[in-house]
Amino acid sequence: PDVDMVSFTGSTRAGILVAKAAADTVKRVAQELGGKSPNIILDDADLKTAVTGGVLGVMQNSGQSCNAPTRMLVPAGKHDEALKIAKAAAESVKVGDPNAEDTTMGPVVNEVQYNKIQGLIQKGIDEGATLVTGGTGRPDGLNKGFYVRPTVFGGVTNDMTVAREEIFGPVLAIMPYKSEEEAIRIANDTVYGLSGYVQGEPAHANKVAAQIRAGQIHVNGAGPDLNAPFGGYKQSGNGREWGPLGFEEYLETKAVLGANAA
Repeated sequence: PDVDMVSFTGSTRAGILVAKAAADTVKRVAQELGGKSPNIILDDADLKTAVTGGVLGVMQNSGQSCNAPTRMLVPAGKHDEALKIAKAAAESVKVGDPNAEDTTMGPVVNEVQYNKIQGLIQKGIDEGATLVTGGTGRPDGLNKGFYVRPTVFGGVTNDMTVAREEIFGPVLAIMPYKSEEEAIRIANDTVYGLSGYVQGEPAHANKVAAQIRAGQIHVNGAGPDLNAPFGGYKQSGNGREWGPLGFEEYLETKAVLGANAA
C-alpha cells in the first residue's frame, strides 16, 4: 500500500505477474518486457554491411537483449547470399572466458536459460529451418559453462517457433520476403513490439520504419539515444524509459482550481 508505482524490466511472463500483483491496489505499472524485433533489409541496402551488422547485433551480450534484432528479413532473391554473409559473421564471434582479451561473447546467465536456448535451437531444427551455423551444445573447446554456439537459421517462416518466441540467446532467424508489403506484414506479425530495424536508402528506410508497430525503430545501424523514449507496443510492455517521457512515468498530474491557486 505504500508503493504508488512499480517499474519493471523482464520477461512478458513475469510482467503479467507483476501487473496482476499491482492490480489489487490499482498501482500504476511501467514495464519494459520481451521482444522479437524485426530487422528489415531492403533491396537497396548494402547487403554485406546490413547482414553483418545484424548478426553481430544479435550476438551482443550473448543474445540476452530484449531489443535484439533476432528476425532478419531479406529479399527472397538475396536470401542465399545473405546466409553466406551471416555464416561468416557468426563464425567470427569468439566465444569464451569474458576475461580473455580475444573473447567477444561470453556465457548466458545460468543453466535454466542455457537449457531453454538449447531446446529452442533443437525446435528450429525439428520444424525444418535450415541450420546455417551453430546448433546445440557448447562451442568447440568448451566443455563446461553456459556457453552457447552463435546460431543462424535460414529459410525461416513466421509460423516457426524460432520466429515467434523470444529466445534471449545468440540465435538469429533469417526470413525471405517477396515484396516490401510482405516484409512489413511479417515484421508486424508478432505479439511483441519493443524495437525494429530497417536498412536501406534513407528516405526509403524511413518510409518503411513508419509502418512498423514498435516503440523504437533503428534506421541504418543507428544506436540508442538516451534522449529518445524507449518502450514497447503490445506485449512488450507499457510506459516509457529515457528522455522526458521516462521522467514523467514517475510523476503524477495535479490540477489546482480556484482564484490565485498558484
